[in-house]
Amino acid sequence: MADDQNCVAELENVDSSSEDSVDAKPDRTSIISSIMRSKKKKEKNISPCPVKTTRVREPAYEYNMNFEKMGKCIIINNKNFDITTGMDVRNGTDKDAEALFKCFRSLGFDVVVHNDCSCAKMQELLRKASEEDHSNSACFACVLLSHGEENLIYGKDDKTPIKDLTDHFRGDRCKTLLEKPKLFFIQACRGTKLDDGVQADSGSISETETDASPKHKIPVEADFLFAYSTVPGYYSWRNPGKGSWFVQALCSMLNEHGKKLEIMQILTRVNDMVARHFESQCDDPRFNEKKQIPCMVSMLTKELFFSRPLSIPSS
Repeated sequence: MADDQNCVAELENVDSSSEDSVDAKPDRTSIISSIMRSKKKKEKNISPCPVKTTRVREPAYEYNMNFEKMGKCIIINNKNFDITTGMDVRNGTDKDAEALFKCFRSLGFDVVVHNDCSCAKMQELLRKASEEDHSNSACFACVLLSHGEENLIYGKDDKTPIKDLTDHFRGDRCKTLLEKPKLFFIQACRGTKLDDGVQADSGSISETETDASPKHKIPVEADFLFAYSTVPGYYSWRNPGKGSWFVQALCSMLNEHGKKLEIMQILTRVNDMVARHFESQCDDPRFNEKKQIPCMVSMLTKELFFSRPLSIPSS
């Protein structure tokens, strides 16, 4: 659940820009002797080997992106929290918000950032966004940067169920986004488990109708994608100088492949980058050399590219 920023002030002769933290409530039962830092060898920005990105695209299986606008992207960036929550300042989250703003804007989204939102404010922002007319938009995106617990996200004043925020965009509540992708990227802890890691060696769509339901219906929970920074039950790591591991990897992959690869390909590469290129280091062995793996939950019904397929000239 917790964040260990309190320990930052206790360290001497340590560059705070290299210290890693977790997005959850501090463990008050013991004092952690030092903050997690990415190993220097892990901090080297090693570009992955060139990989062919060619893929046969079939428009019939893709979301229609032929709209006037890509869509709206709301970034909720919660850094400071009321003392009653027991939550510490999320140093480094502004780096995340800045990188995400540039990244989604380059993909064509209309991006807006909201800082230090209460639970009521988050609800209001997303409710109002769901009530807007998205008829001329291809999709919708939302990024939540905050502390968290399993299935919960923190506002500056309290915590609230993530589903209460995302349900505003269900198919029966937000009709202008019906059959369009609704993307949620969530940087927050989902528990207090730590991942020790393990040493490793080196056709056409047919529509079925029944007599009882002759009309075309869409599940209200369809066309959502949730990209979490970590799997259920685990901490999520953040570097005060560079931003969170997940957002660093997400922006890197979106900037490089955002207009070429399908979203699940992109997120799979994000998983790989976080899993292989990030690791914590701490004097306290309980928090030393820990790993993280992001997690995506998809209810998408088609492939999603942030670009339109190239037209093939007729012979």
